[in-house]
Amino acid sequence: MASVNVKQNIVSALCKHLSLDPSTYSSNLENSDLKSLCTSILSSSQNGNAPLSTNNDELVKWVAFAERFLENSESQLKNLEELNEELVTKSVVTGGGFTPSAADVIVFAAVHSYVIGLSSSDRSKLPHLFRWADYIQNKVEFGQLFEKIVVEKVAFDPQAFKAVKKVEDSNGKKTVQETKETTSSGTNSKAKKNTDAKKVEGASQATADKKKPTEKEADKKDEELSVSLLKIQIGHIRKAWKHPSADSLLVEEIDVGEAKCRQVVSGLAKYCTPEELTNRLVVLITNVKPGKLRDVASEGLVLCASNQDHTVVEPLIAPEGAKPGELVAFSGHDGKPEDVLNPKKKQLDKITPHLFTDDKGIATFKGIPFMTSSGPCTSSIVNGSIK
Repeated sequence: MASVNVKQNIVSALCKHLSLDPSTYSSNLENSDLKSLCTSILSSSQNGNAPLSTNNDELVKWVAFAERFLENSESQLKNLEELNEELVTKSVVTGGGFTPSAADVIVFAAVHSYVIGLSSSDRSKLPHLFRWADYIQNKVEFGQLFEKIVVEKVAFDPQAFKAVKKVEDSNGKKTVQETKETTSSGTNSKAKKNTDAKKVEGASQATADKKKPTEKEADKKDEELSVSLLKIQIGHIRKAWKHPSADSLLVEEIDVGEAKCRQVVSGLAKYCTPEELTNRLVVLITNVKPGKLRDVASEGLVLCASNQDHTVVEPLIAPEGAKPGELVAFSGHDGKPEDVLNPKKKQLDKITPHLFTDDKGIATFKGIPFMTSSGPCTSSIVNGSIK
């Protein structure tokens, strides 16, 4: 039978989440199974926002998981590995969005005492579980019920990226030099010994002259592809609602640190509800040209990650502590953003193919993290595209 102390924690956490008095359900913990306790609590809830009903198949699934986890101590790590796999493309265990449910609270309370004591080697095998646990403990108000699980965030070292760039540049220059030397050697072996030195000098100068425009063209191309052209900021969604004439669109009112909130239209209606977006931090491009989508004004572009077949899409997750209006930075790309992107130059179309999440879910441009003062922006979707 599950530990009475852990069951008490589950009951307390669930009651706090649903604004109920836990003492009502704590009198007979030893003789009650976890499913009965959870069903009783959810049935009594008068919270109109309770995200799951008592007959929900997903809820039954996760209560059963919690029971199995607590009652079989020999396979707890294996159960956590299964949970980790389940969370690869999810922010929460049920609902397909970002709002923690009763199921999240139950599972978190069940695994907490075991997870917090895992070794570093075991933790490294469960990145999605720890990302989820960190999200739940910061999103749900547990009070003093649980000790904080310390999650090692990905450290970002700008100097490291500079060092890598120097090595890449050095290798590039070396390759060019080696090519020149090889070509020169081949030419000299075939040249006559009495070649006029002035002709050689003239040929070298002609080669240099031909090269200069090519370098300028390359530099111009790099400028066109630089992420620094985009003004990417952290935004706080104050409210969201369905587009009045398009079922696939949502409209958001987003605070980006300006005197007035921006209105943004996003194609997110299939993937999350207005309630799930409200009060959420997002990452958005704010220097796209304002326009209208189905007659509704839009002044920005919320950046989202998606899996390969685009069946799962979610807005990028800004780190806790990031402030509305804060600019997202990229190491080595310090240029000034365009005031307004020129649609005719297709700058956005050239840059977005280089935006993706890595195997840890960190949002990147060509492998360089989306960086804020509080850490990198992330997603529960790994190795996904961003647009």
